[in-house]
Amino acid sequence: MKAILPLLSLLSVAQALYFFIDGATPRCFFEELPKDTLVVGHYTAEEHDDRSNSWSQHEGLSIYISVDEIFNNDHRVLSQRGSTAGRFTFSASEAGDHKICFTPISTSGSQKWLNSADPNGGIKLTLDMIIGETNEIESTDKSRLEDLATRVRDLNARLQDVKREQVFQREREAQFRDQSEATNSRVVFWILIQLGVLGATCAWQLSHLRSFFIKQKLT
Repeated sequence: MKAILPLLSLLSVAQALYFFIDGATPRCFFEELPKDTLVVGHYTAEEHDDRSNSWSQHEGLSIYISVDEIFNNDHRVLSQRGSTAGRFTFSASEAGDHKICFTPISTSGSQKWLNSADPNGGIKLTLDMIIGETNEIESTDKSRLEDLATRVRDLNARLQDVKREQVFQREREAQFRDQSEATNSRVVFWILIQLGVLGATCAWQLSHLRSFFIKQKLT
């Protein structure tokens, strides 16, 4: 099933729309884009849940997105398979008609998603596209970038704290090592002195005993 929506050019003001797709059947839109036009789209795919009687997302639902250049023998500029909700981006390398197609894939086991003519059948796809408005595209990502920048600053601050702690620990280790070496040096010094005193005492005693025995023999 195909649909031609020339009003997609009005989506540069970030107007969202939704439509229903027969299962495994692509729904395509044709849009004439100027050269170097940036297109950013956000989508959400939902399948009807009979138990809750509502449209909902589930892990078994995915969307295949393709973009072809009609003027260039259907040259494919985008081929992307996403989850039940996501984002796609492409840029028009040349001016001309582009075909943007969405194909749902579901593993729910229900047969209703294959037929959008059923009141609760098919796949409900909500699409929000921005065409050619880089300022609006940047504004949608500004909060995310600011959040990432804040996290990076926090990580850098924590890293600096860790580095300061490591420098402090190394300085303490160096001080402890110097103190230990000084203490060991003093211990060795006093041991040498004690050995010297002990050696001198032994020598004096030996000399004294020798003199004593010599006098005893003479008497």
